[in-house]
Amino acid sequence: MRLRDYSDEIPKPMVNIGDRPILWYLMKYYSHFGITDFILCLGYRGDAIRQYFLNYNECMYNDFVMNGTGDIIRPFKSDIKDWKVTFVDTGLNANIGQRLYAVRKYLEGEDVFMANYSDALTDLPLDKYIDFFRQQNKTASFVSVHPNESFHVVDSDQSGSVTNIQPVAKSVRINCGFFILRREFFDYINDGEELVVEPFHRLIANNALVTYAYDGFWKCMDTFKDKREFDEMHVRGERPWVVWT
Repeated sequence: MRLRDYSDEIPKPMVNIGDRPILWYLMKYYSHFGITDFILCLGYRGDAIRQYFLNYNECMYNDFVMNGTGDIIRPFKSDIKDWKVTFVDTGLNANIGQRLYAVRKYLEGEDVFMANYSDALTDLPLDKYIDFFRQQNKTASFVSVHPNESFHVVDSDQSGSVTNIQPVAKSVRINCGFFILRREFFDYINDGEELVVEPFHRLIANNALVTYAYDGFWKCMDTFKDKREFDEMHVRGERPWVVWT
């Protein structure tokens, strides 16, 4: 709802930056590091995501050649031909934990998998993050970043009177939604539970959760202001998330 006009028509991952939806940028990011098998947990306006990929035309985004009658078209490169994408309806009102739990049957044979909120972009070196996780004897991990300094921490008394307000401390880190999980993660989650609430606290109790601290570029698209800032960066050619170039 904080994206105003966009949220009534399309799901947040389909909001464009330039001429591409944020979901495409994110999948392209993963494929750059060799991760090309995707499961999309569909909910609100999942039909928009299905239609985008069903109607995907390489010639709309890449150089191509055709004859005078238009019946021979050959794009010079392909963006998504190596991708395998599984589309799963995980419910209109399901929370993130429920969506992940709903696709566990599609992860048979996978000892380790990744998950993502699909609303943020980064230049995180994914290969280094994967190596870090492999070195840990943990069940789950997430990337932690510093929040935007425009946020402020507020203290108040019982009446609501503010007693202190200050920018978020530079030492504070937040979960930015880039996860690596082992399959036994599903042993920690029950149907209906939210991802980072009950399951993560059980992981913490078993010393099975680790975070990868990252201080490079990360930005989420939560509000219309975020959308505008992404577009302005795109126009200026400042696209640190486009790691494949």
